[in-house]
Amino acid sequence: MALADFDIVLFGGGGDLAMRKLLPALFARDRDGHLPPGARIICAGRHHWSREEFLNVLETNARPHVAAAETQPQRWQAFCERVQYVALDATDPAAYEPLIQAMRPDSELVRVFYMATPPALFSRICHNLADVGLANERSRVVLEKPLGRDLASARQINAEVGKVFNESQIYRIDHYLGKETVQNLLALRFGNVLFEPLWRREFISDVQITIAEELGVGNRIEYYDTAGALRDMLQNHLLQLLCIVAMEPPLSVQADPVRDEKLKVLRSLKRFNQTTLAQNIVRGQYRAGHVGGIAVPGYRQEGAPPDSRTETFVAVKAEIDTWRWAGVPFYLRTGKRMADQLAEIVVRFKALPHSIFAQPSSTFQPNCLVISLQPEEGLQLNLMAKTPGDRMRLKPVELELDFREQFKMPRMEAYERLLLDVLRGQLTLFMRSDELEAAWEWVEPILNYWEQEQTEPLPYSAGTWGPAAASALIGRDGLQWREEALPEM
Repeated sequence: MALADFDIVLFGGGGDLAMRKLLPALFARDRDGHLPPGARIICAGRHHWSREEFLNVLETNARPHVAAAETQPQRWQAFCERVQYVALDATDPAAYEPLIQAMRPDSELVRVFYMATPPALFSRICHNLADVGLANERSRVVLEKPLGRDLASARQINAEVGKVFNESQIYRIDHYLGKETVQNLLALRFGNVLFEPLWRREFISDVQITIAEELGVGNRIEYYDTAGALRDMLQNHLLQLLCIVAMEPPLSVQADPVRDEKLKVLRSLKRFNQTTLAQNIVRGQYRAGHVGGIAVPGYRQEGAPPDSRTETFVAVKAEIDTWRWAGVPFYLRTGKRMADQLAEIVVRFKALPHSIFAQPSSTFQPNCLVISLQPEEGLQLNLMAKTPGDRMRLKPVELELDFREQFKMPRMEAYERLLLDVLRGQLTLFMRSDELEAAWEWVEPILNYWEQEQTEPLPYSAGTWGPAAASALIGRDGLQWREEALPEM
């Protein structure tokens, strides 16, 4: 599908997200011939850079994140010709004249405004765009997370942005939905008959969704200490992955059928009460430790206030009150300075009810489907199989599908796919306003409980899998996190 000609404006165009993700993603799509010849990229920011200074910024901060730039310097130079920089104070409508002059007046042109800024600026920028005549019915606006700090602020953002753009023009981005493996999870569930009869409470024991990072907060401490792991990761990434796992088959892969089914999941999540708030949630904060054999400081030594109660780890037991999922626990977990860098979904099936072999059923590992999102993307199915020899002895084996090995073709990064979808006007992989608010409705009681209790997050050493209470959370149900359940080699 050929793209219509467009101007894309990156507010925050000199910032970290634009340099590490957005501009490299646009370059990759330009390199592969997806961008029309006339397409232009306008980076808007507060720095008063000349054209030459901005090109130096691109060379220093964006080009290192472009894998092919070194071997194809002419393509990088051609891409840079598309990019220009405009200095403006996005909060002041009187400062928009340079942007007006930079954009083409063609009324048939697609205009995309990407908000790579703090969410507090979203509504103001949108209203300013309307006031200076840059927003029209062909415009699209992309809102980067975090989309609010709580339900009230999320509703306010939706309402204010909605005064300028209608819902079909608003793209609330969650880059995890752009990952190839998440697309393959949809294909696995709804493109094959094999798993559908088993994808329910009668056969599934539990579902685990983990996003673990080895890195600490780095230079994001100013943002992170006001957000924490719950707002930064669980309210968006983890809940969106849960929705893809748990949703009913949509009528099609068009935007509203898919988002309707995700919304049903969010509205079916069992609400917390005082007992489950205390029992089913673990929050932690990393202390000094070792990651990959290297000593690293604790969170409070990386610039956070010495009395900070911000969580860098959270684990939650969630339940879905539907016919399909009643009684199946969903364990969500995310943290920084963990033992490994990974993102995965683990669907564990129920244990063998009876062994006909000369070994007890307790020695049989339950079948398990592992969907790996990072660092590698693939699928793994754990089965029991007979070992070679004249004895009927079974042991666990793994069937693995490595997407990079199976499909010998270049792969799109998440932001590449999502930016293409924005330019094509495809909303399937973006959150709708009611989805966003339903997620906040479920998460907000946790935030309120933490605020009321004023308790300290549990400490855990950097380079581990979080507080011991996270193991106890799942252990109370007679289960283990996947890394704890793996057999010793």
